[in-house]
Amino acid sequence: MTPLSRHHRREHQGSASLARHAFTLIELLVVIALIGILVSILLPALANARQSARSAKCLSNVRQLGLAWQLYAHAHDEYSMPLAYTAEADLSGPDSIYWWGSAGNITGFVDHEKGFIAPYLDADLSETSVYECPEQPWGTYRAQGMPQSLTSTYGYNGYYLTPRFTPGWSGQIGHRRNKRISDLRNPARLLVFADTLLPGRLASNNALLDPPMLYAGRGEWQPNRSPTTAFRHGGRPGQSGNTAGVTADGSAALHASRPEWLVDAANRVGSLGLSNDPWYVPDWREW
Repeated sequence: MTPLSRHHRREHQGSASLARHAFTLIELLVVIALIGILVSILLPALANARQSARSAKCLSNVRQLGLAWQLYAHAHDEYSMPLAYTAEADLSGPDSIYWWGSAGNITGFVDHEKGFIAPYLDADLSETSVYECPEQPWGTYRAQGMPQSLTSTYGYNGYYLTPRFTPGWSGQIGHRRNKRISDLRNPARLLVFADTLLPGRLASNNALLDPPMLYAGRGEWQPNRSPTTAFRHGGRPGQSGNTAGVTADGSAALHASRPEWLVDAANRVGSLGLSNDPWYVPDWREW
């Protein structure tokens, strides 16, 4: 065999080897289709995993808030932490002071270190702090208050625990005494903190857990048109979901809503049930 023939033979063998290892168009399309099927299967699973992680972080947040509330009570003769000191109570000083910090209504800036809970909670006010639910991140709601700053997306049950120091409602319920831990009935079902949101076209955050019924005086109660419990975990917009809450015994859990309990289906805001007991005001029938 001549050197030229051997060269042609090697070229022929190389071309055949490349042909044997190359993908055909059909094989390539099959691989792409399989990848698409796998992606379509995995994406919902990944989305559910991310949602579960956010819910777990939220439960951790409210559990820490509940523990800090208990520590405050133990340091103050078992009395519950006030929701707020405002000008209405003539105890606020320069700014109104809420459980999460100063409101900045006079100074123009929020100071979380002045909050009643701050000494018992190693955290600051930030987009990823214990004060903010990851399912309601900064930028998805209108911030309340003059500074338009971060405060909290969790609400405190001041309506029942500290009626004298609950702005907006103290005029109607301020005659009720503030609650001590030993006063609480069924602490395993009494909410202290939970996810909250003010319903509306552009929803706002809210630091008060408003109950489904409001006191009208002389033992009478009326349905609340704007309860503030947010059911933002699970489901889809316009559907009922779950709220993360911590009860007076320190238990944190997700609680499911029903469509008839929502006053704002688009933002999934409403209450746990249509009655104040047991989650909000367990002794309301005795007022």
